[in-house]
Amino acid sequence: MDELPIGRRVAYWRGRRKMSQQVFADRLGKSKSWVDKVERGVRRLDKFSVLYEIADVLQLDAQLLLGKEPERRADGLTCIDEVEVEEIRSALERYDSMSRLLTALPQPPSLAEMTKSVNHAWLTYQYARYGVLSRALPKLLRDAQALDSVASGDDSARAAHLLGQVYQIASSALRKLGEYELAWLAADRSMAVSQRADDDLLAGVATFRVGNALLALGRARPALEVNVSIANRLAPGSGNGCEPERLSVYGMLLLQGAMAAARMGDNNTVKDLVNEAKEAADRLGGDENHYWTCFGPTNLELHRAAAAVELGEGGNAVITHERSIVGRDGFHTLLPERRAHHMLDLARGFAQIGDLDRAGEALVDGDRLAPSEIRCRPIAHEVMSNVLRRTRGAPPAPIAELAEQMGVGI
Repeated sequence: MDELPIGRRVAYWRGRRKMSQQVFADRLGKSKSWVDKVERGVRRLDKFSVLYEIADVLQLDAQLLLGKEPERRADGLTCIDEVEVEEIRSALERYDSMSRLLTALPQPPSLAEMTKSVNHAWLTYQYARYGVLSRALPKLLRDAQALDSVASGDDSARAAHLLGQVYQIASSALRKLGEYELAWLAADRSMAVSQRADDDLLAGVATFRVGNALLALGRARPALEVNVSIANRLAPGSGNGCEPERLSVYGMLLLQGAMAAARMGDNNTVKDLVNEAKEAADRLGGDENHYWTCFGPTNLELHRAAAAVELGEGGNAVITHERSIVGRDGFHTLLPERRAHHMLDLARGFAQIGDLDRAGEALVDGDRLAPSEIRCRPIAHEVMSNVLRRTRGAPPAPIAELAEQMGVGI
């Protein structure tokens, strides 16, 4: 892409960020015609101030727009930069199972070492330390792929299980950070590998990662169908067990299906799926982290609130928060990613009902829990931009300070 004119690069990255020309123009404070002329090369970008403003809106290093190697961002401890995205992409494009037929591969880690690394990566994700995770992912992917390519006998299924988990971790992190196509690729790889791991529950978890990626790409119908289809196959009873792990995976598939239905505006399907998931959560009893799902009664209420936001029913989301989540012991014991994610959903709910101060306060609360969940996610930037744009006068100091740290203009 280095040889492309600068306008074409702007168009490319705008497309990657899923922005229409009108949305992009609105965020720049320009006209759609201005954007169109820049992208076609009719209008030159000869002011660095405008170039950096474009880079800020697109959330990328300005060097990429100039066709140069990107510099690592100063906030790399909490976010991801284009260097890391390309390293992850390169790792996902490896085919070690074929390469080993042609050349010797480096010695992979042992199963025990790989298991420890994967568990650590899961915790890094669930503590929302996305910058740390993004730098670790390329090596983790290469190691897991190498181990899977050489494992034999009884070790084959275990190695495939670990590789499937690594793909899931990568998919989840990339989706959070706005790299939706890569998130889908990693999730799809996880589904394929999970079939070799001889673990239907791992395949079930891989399914809702695929559903999440599809939903992020705007494909709500396929996301709903894939989640519900696999949930029905894994449902407890009728030949399947009722162990906690199965209840957890089954319940999360239903909840992710509910989120897809909410995106489609299908309120009845949302209610049906959440109620089915509630039965599983009630049988489970408490909030557990089987298969890294964090499924349980509290997480169910978080999804109920999130689905209300997707339906445009911000008031119901706030009511769910105040009646079923505030003061609930289970909420305070959930891992930081889950709690901060909920505060982001709550901020969206408050914004929908016009309570901008509380929307901003929810973002500040989420930032205290897990800064990366608020500062690095494109949706959080959209919410903050919405709050600032609609607030009359200067926003409260904590909100203004967070907006500055996020790079969202007031």
